[in-house]
Amino acid sequence: MAATKALVKDYMTEKVDYIPAETSVEKAIEIFVKSTHHTFPVTRKGNLLGFITSKDLLANYKNPKKPVKEITQGKIMVARPELALDDAARVMFRSGLRQLPVVDDKGRLIGIVTNTDILRSHIERATPRKVDMVKNLLESKHGVKIRVKMYPVPLDKLRPTQTRIHADELQGRLYELKRGLAEPLIVVKRKNYFVLVDGHHRVIAAKELGIKEIMAHVLEPEQDIETGMEKAARDSGLLTLGDIKIIDDAQHPLIEITTKLVKKNET
Repeated sequence: MAATKALVKDYMTEKVDYIPAETSVEKAIEIFVKSTHHTFPVTRKGNLLGFITSKDLLANYKNPKKPVKEITQGKIMVARPELALDDAARVMFRSGLRQLPVVDDKGRLIGIVTNTDILRSHIERATPRKVDMVKNLLESKHGVKIRVKMYPVPLDKLRPTQTRIHADELQGRLYELKRGLAEPLIVVKRKNYFVLVDGHHRVIAAKELGIKEIMAHVLEPEQDIETGMEKAARDSGLLTLGDIKIIDDAQHPLIEITTKLVKKNET
């Protein structure tokens, strides 16, 4: 099974908010106030000139009619859509960048890739190495030979082995599925169903989107076996996808307490 390299174009956001070069400082301030962004790309006829920050505008607020092109930060790093996402990640990490604009051969802004996009691309990636690791572990423990195939499996035939998933990761999987980027699951074939080994976030995301089946690396033992993870799940009452709990880490009590302490110290 050959691994397919993820490319910048697969994960970049194509709809990018930008500010035209001739926009005045005054108007740009209004745009920033209404937005949640701290930086904006500046373009001239679609071509990327650079970036402007809220600090740039703050330093020039006494010149409200000045066009933003005169205070735009140029000489910025850009990526091409065919660049490997791992290479983009290295560039961003070494340069301390949170985002990387994507341009075409003519220098036109066509997208932007962020460190969040890169993080999402790596979470739950079902690599051939992971599949082989599960295969070898099961063969060793149960003394059976296992074939690995790839084909779609129906969601209503899946038995989970993970009691809970995280809300933020779930959003990432929803994002990927909507763009057709989800990695295959890893499942073990039983007589009448499939045991889900890896990909619980993807499965719940697919269920929420009304998707009926999803591609999977299917481990097919030469004889029907019950894995230890399946037995543990059954003993804990985990039988269907509906039994999986979605945990919102943002509501963790320690985070809430910390927030209250910060607010208290500010008053």
